[in-house]
Amino acid sequence: MFGARLALSIGCPSGIGPEVSVVTATKTKTRVLLVGDLNVIRRAAALRAINPKRFIRVLRSDDTWLLPRGKIGVFQPTQPLSVKDAAFGKPSRAGGAAQLAWIDYACDLVRDCDAEALVTGPVSKEAIASSKAPGSEGFIGHTEHLQKRLHAKEVVMAFYDERLSTSLVTTHLALSKVARAITREGVERATYFLGDLLLRLAEKKSKVRIAVAGLNPHAGEHGLFGREEIELILPGIVRARARFAKEKRKIEIVGPVPAESAFRLAMNGSYEGVVAMYHDQATIPMKLASFGDAVNVSLALPIIRTSVDHGTAYDIAGKGTADPSGMQAAIDLALRLALSRAQWRRSIA
Repeated sequence: MFGARLALSIGCPSGIGPEVSVVTATKTKTRVLLVGDLNVIRRAAALRAINPKRFIRVLRSDDTWLLPRGKIGVFQPTQPLSVKDAAFGKPSRAGGAAQLAWIDYACDLVRDCDAEALVTGPVSKEAIASSKAPGSEGFIGHTEHLQKRLHAKEVVMAFYDERLSTSLVTTHLALSKVARAITREGVERATYFLGDLLLRLAEKKSKVRIAVAGLNPHAGEHGLFGREEIELILPGIVRARARFAKEKRKIEIVGPVPAESAFRLAMNGSYEGVVAMYHDQATIPMKLASFGDAVNVSLALPIIRTSVDHGTAYDIAGKGTADPSGMQAAIDLALRLALSRAQWRRSIA
């Protein structure tokens, strides 16, 4: 197996992130560095009857890759959290500041080539935004925060599953602001990077097909219910097609397609991916079809970043019943993308 090194930020200490992180880290065959609070991680291990002593605090990321088999490195860039600040189901401001620091440190490891990919656990956006930690003001999610931290020109939120994948033109935005936020460039970007992802992961598939959803009912009904499809979405599709044509990459892009039809046809095998215009247009069908199996992946960043597609699940935190399959799926996709990138780099060397 490709020996990629993964940096994994464990998410909110009061949620199920630490639990699914430790379970998956002990089962995966690749090297994982957990970034978080050692006591929180060992508490999660004990919760799942895993020997807490398997988790070793390291002072440098390099030390992780030298640990004997069966030992898992933990880097803790923050002061230890108190029992109160890491209480199950009760996110705190201190916990919010800590989880943001863990994201940043893990991100920087990958940026600096000390790891090949970043995998993130579920966080509390509210706890981070209210923590008043550096960089926390206005925090609305990993996607936007990582773009800012990495000074990336563009970023696309996407969800990947073997059966259905989707990308978003707009992300964490009030619904009242969505129509004004859709642009030709945004449609082109979301379409291009979803196509690029699917082409890299296509393997034996002879063709990749994408449907671009409309914003309005019935994709606007030729302007009867709005002109976004005519003036913004279709021109964005044309631009994406031209971008692939220039690169001589074969892909079929159809649209605008009424959103309910686009996702239904994709689930029936007509398309490998759907471009959605806003957050819930993408996440509702994805969570109905693939909850726990889909992976949140940030496209267009200079690093590989994947994540679970679920939240902090405070209602079951501390019960030892969290399903780690979402974290395993995130790690598996990170490995596939790291291998794809390594092969591409060798091809141009």
